[in-house]
Amino acid sequence: MKKYDTSWDLIKSEKGNLPDDQNAFDKKYREWQERSWELWLNENLKFPFLVKRMEDEDDAYFTDIADHEPFRLGHEMKVVALDMEDDLYGVIVKVREGRRVGYVPLCDFEVPDKEDPNYWPVREYVVWFANLC
Repeated sequence: MKKYDTSWDLIKSEKGNLPDDQNAFDKKYREWQERSWELWLNENLKFPFLVKRMEDEDDAYFTDIADHEPFRLGHEMKVVALDMEDDLYGVIVKVREGRRVGYVPLCDFEVPDKEDPNYWPVREYVVWFANLC
């Protein structure tokens, strides 16, 4: 199996999160702009898979609400399916946390295990979505 080229990915630096290789990032970004994300994700993700919510509504950052409500910042849950594509929030996924089922934007997640085959497809989507103008 061909090794996945991660040279486009962002790395932390004194100047912020910047691409390891700007040319590779620019090439990947052009590819992303042409991509039909919902179709591509359906073809490249293996369901179900574990994610951790890394982004949330503003109240989750300044209160303890995320500790008491499902599907919130810092929670781990399983993505069981893609649900729909929304103009504002992007691809919405159906998730399960314990016995509860909910719907959350895919751009809010990270796959915790870098060895999981879903890590890079989700990472590509999250970075693309974060860089939309």
